Parts: sequence; structure tokens; C-alpha cells
Amino acid sequence: MGIRRTSARTVLAAAVTASLLAAGSAAFAAPAGADPDHAYRHGAVPMLGTAQDAAATSSVNMSYGGGAGSPKIGVTTGAPRVYLVFWGSQWGKKSTNAQGYTTLSGDSTGTAPRLQALFKGIGANHETWSGVMTQYCEGIATGAQSCPSNAKHVGYPTGGALAGVWVDESGAEPSAANGHDLGVEAVKAAGHFGNTTAAKNRNVQYVVVSPSGTFPDGFNTPNGGFCAWHDYTGDTTLNGGAVPSKYGQLAFTNMPYVTDAGASCGQNFVNAGTAGNLDGVTIVEGHEYAETITDQNPAGGWTSSDGQETGDKCAWVNTGTGASANVKFATGSFAMQSTWANDASSGKGGCEMSHSIVK
Repeated sequence: MGIRRTSARTVLAAAVTASLLAAGSAAFAAPAGADPDHAYRHGAVPMLGTAQDAAATSSVNMSYGGGAGSPKIGVTTGAPRVYLVFWGSQWGKKSTNAQGYTTLSGDSTGTAPRLQALFKGIGANHETWSGVMTQYCEGIATGAQSCPSNAKHVGYPTGGALAGVWVDESGAEPSAANGHDLGVEAVKAAGHFGNTTAAKNRNVQYVVVSPSGTFPDGFNTPNGGFCAWHDYTGDTTLNGGAVPSKYGQLAFTNMPYVTDAGASCGQNFVNAGTAGNLDGVTIVEGHEYAETITDQNPAGGWTSSDGQETGDKCAWVNTGTGASANVKFATGSFAMQSTWANDASSGKGGCEMSHSIVK
């Protein structure tokens, strides 16, 4: 698999790890992806230069978790559909650009149209970045590490994953929304889009994007240490408690305004200069999208024995096999990370940027 970059950030992260462990810090002693203080932060993308980042990469293959929730759900078995929810009046005035994407006056970096372009491209023209995820499945024995051909595999987002965009201007997003608040917003979005049954939400994920200057679940604060995470409304460990939903169990992502964190959340990780200003936006959200469809109701889908999901194992790989790179989709070129493939290297596993589509 790829090798994490060796840099001042890595050296710093190792030093931070050592000092925290010496002090007996429970928050960072656990494996990446299994923070005991924030168990609901599934697949959290660690900020670069943190102890979580230093411990992130491992070479342990993924195993099926048997499903979670009621009914039990492991992976997204139909064509994945993504609804982008720009929460809060802070996003400002809406308009539409030449490509037909919603733009917002409070979005100084252009995060909103970039995310729309990304998800319109994912699944279009038979791109194979999404193919990596299709090797995983559900309805098999708990602990299994491979899928028979007749299993229900992760679906392919044929025609593009983007299903809808909503700017919720009904009020300002709280400065520091907690996990429960984010789940409530996902439920509100489901109602807005008319996804009012469990069946309509079975293969759906709601990406709750927060405006600049907010700190959802402690993002970009001294005790945060993450760039994004995903969960589902039925998770009883969610801070603030599980979220009531009359529309079934909803998968949702806490997607902060990651450019507020600069290089700590991937700015210029792949591209230099202004071309790399939004590298972190697509790397981080691509990470969460891939993990949601392979572990829709976490941790009932695919995780490793050290608590990681498919994106965690390939986070911030800079050189070698599986290094983050520009990926060409129908809607443009986007900085993306690779995803863990159990079937790579003759079953030893590894980070892959491309894979044949499994049906």
C-alpha cells in the first residue's frame, strides 16, 4: 500500500502521539477511527499533523460487521444518491453559475459548486474510482472478508451520484452544532426532498455542509482534530442521543467548511497554488462518501479490527501506491484519495484509486 508522507507534519504528529500517550490521554491512545470519547465520529478524517493522523494508516483487511440499526443495514446496495444540504443563512444569497450549479455569496472559496461538480461526476461515464467500493457487500457472515458473486454488493452510482441540493435558509446554523443537531438537519432535509419513507432513504446519504466560521462538533477547535465524519440517525452513541426519524434510518455526514482549516484539512495536498485551494474539500468528502456506502449504518458494514473504515486506511497517503492524486470525472479533475481494497495484492489488501466495477 502507499507510504505516508515523511515531512515536518509527520514528525510533529509522532511527537504529539508520544507526549499524549505518556500523559495517558484516552482521546488519542485509541486507534484512528475508534475514538472512545466520540464513538459516533465514524471514519473521521484526521487533521494533518495530529496524533490521529500519525496513527491512521494500517494494513489490516476489512471484515463485514453484520449490519446495524433496525432493520440491520451494512452497505448501500442500490445506486448511491447524495443530497447536499447547505445549512444556515450564513451561506448568503443564492445564484446559479454557467454550469448550472448553485453558488452562494457567503461561500468565498467556491466549496458549494465544487461539491456539486464532484457528485455529478462520480458515477458518470463508468468511471472506475467508484469501482473500488463495489467489491464490498452485505448479507454474508459476520467477520467475512470477501463477498461471493451472488451477494448484494455496494451499488454503482450510474449517471452521477448527485440527487439534490438544498440551501436551508430558515435560520442561522448554530456556531457549534453537535452530532444530534446535524442528524436533525438531515431529517429535515429528507422531508424537504420528499424522501419520506425508509425505502426512499435506503440508498441515500445527506451531506450536511456547514458555512465558514462555524465549528460543527468541535471542528477546527483545539480539541477537534478532524476534518469530517459520518454516522446514521439511529446511533445511540451520537452526542445528544439518537435522532428520531419518521422517514427511516438516515445516513448523514458532518462536512464542515474545511477550507477554514487550510492545509490541516488538505489544502494543496495534491495541487500547488490556487489550483489546490479546494483539494481538501474533494479529498475529505470523497473519503466520507466512500465510507458511507461501504458502512452505511456504522459500524455494521466494513471495518477492520483496529476500528478503521475503507477511507481511513488510505487517508493522507502522499507517495507510492494509492497516493492521493487528481482523478478525471466527466465534470472535471478532482483531488481524491484512494480507498482500501481487500482484493488488492492477491488478497493482502491495499489502497486503490481504480477498480473494475463489480455487479
